[in-house]
Amino acid sequence: MDFDKDLAARQEARLLCRQAEAAQRRLAELPQEALDAMVESVAKAFSAAAQELAELAVRETGFGNPEDKTAKNKFASETVAAAVRGMKTVGVLKEDPGEKLWEVGVPVGVIAAIVPSTNPTSTVCYKAIIALKSGNAIVFSPHPKAVECTLRAARIVAAAAETAGAPAGSVSCLSLASMAGCQELMSAPEVRLILATGGPGMVKAAYSSGKPAIGVGAGNGPAYIHHSADVSKAVACIARSKSFDYGTVCASEQSIIVEKSMEEAVRTEARRQGFYFMDTGEAGQLAKLLFQPNGALNPAIVGRPAPALAKMAGFSVPDGTRILVAREQEAGPTRPYSMEKLCPVLAFFVMDSEEAVLEKAIEVLTHEGSGHTFAMHAEDYDVVRRFALKIPVSRFLVNTPAALGGIGATTALFPALTLGCGAVGGSSSSNNISPLDLINIRRVAWDREERKPDTVDPRLVEILTAKILERLK
Repeated sequence: MDFDKDLAARQEARLLCRQAEAAQRRLAELPQEALDAMVESVAKAFSAAAQELAELAVRETGFGNPEDKTAKNKFASETVAAAVRGMKTVGVLKEDPGEKLWEVGVPVGVIAAIVPSTNPTSTVCYKAIIALKSGNAIVFSPHPKAVECTLRAARIVAAAAETAGAPAGSVSCLSLASMAGCQELMSAPEVRLILATGGPGMVKAAYSSGKPAIGVGAGNGPAYIHHSADVSKAVACIARSKSFDYGTVCASEQSIIVEKSMEEAVRTEARRQGFYFMDTGEAGQLAKLLFQPNGALNPAIVGRPAPALAKMAGFSVPDGTRILVAREQEAGPTRPYSMEKLCPVLAFFVMDSEEAVLEKAIEVLTHEGSGHTFAMHAEDYDVVRRFALKIPVSRFLVNTPAALGGIGATTALFPALTLGCGAVGGSSSSNNISPLDLINIRRVAWDREERKPDTVDPRLVEILTAKILERLK
């Protein structure tokens, strides 16, 4: 008998959520040490499978390349596990004897996790680690174009967690990818929080579900190369970032902004490092491919290398080309180069002054990318401070590759593959999401008037002092 796919997906979501709820009740009773053991087991098993999963993801989605996806998988396992090692998330987190206040970490419960096609395996490990670390069960919903690799990643994680003592059902994944199944998962009564990483439609659906949700907005970060910057280093950072996994990291740069006095120096160095500055005709040809008529990003260009993109657009580029660049001056819905492009393509803005650069960066981010990421290359701390106080982002990165700095690989930010954009970007958090975002804090507070027997009430001292002074008059 053939069953309706959507009905089967809904039924599967309900079943997994019930199993997850039962598992989470048991997780909530475990001490920190038991949760930590699960994290270490997951990280070890996932790291060992990093290359296998990377190759599977590229083969299934066609996005990115195996080498960089392997690095992402290592980051999501080894780096994230190292970052949470020693972190206290459950039980009594803090005691303040003076104020007589305790803080107790409490897991939120069952988490519904949406997985994007651009990072379909690394996201599974990262989200599973931060969920288990904080005593939560997690159910994944894969992207329809990445079901096989996401399901494989989730099964590796689940097996490793259960080997270390996690109850069955602590980590699971829908095997039938459909909007119906995903909606059923997000609306399930057992789910207490939605952790949404994906396209704007999916994130909006998460926030519209009636459940608490942590989602991310679009990334569209400009990179400003200031006249005080080391130009060679700045261009190298941008090249490394924008070519990493062929531009699929949302924190990667989407445009370069320079003052007119810096244009020639930046162009020359960029060409030397494999940037190809398209002429007007070539830029027009590629622009037609970037977005679909409805305004959505064309999936055919996502995570593809620069030479392949040029070929698709009908022109050729020199050997060694890493990034395609189009001259741009405006930002808006009719300007495709001013928007997020999940491939090695950049806009190039040339402005008359530093003030004009600031205004243009804000204009670009206001159009798309508010709250996400901005990169700046400068040795002048005063100008960094000035821009940091004005630019509407949650991650302001200095002298680092944005894709890697934004996720915490080359900076002191928490290593994360879910990057909150704050209220300005339509997100509930501006954090690089960590286990501490997946717990509630129970506060135990005593009456301030309650004193130990040997404690002298300061008001009594004040009264006695006044009486003594009165007698001395």
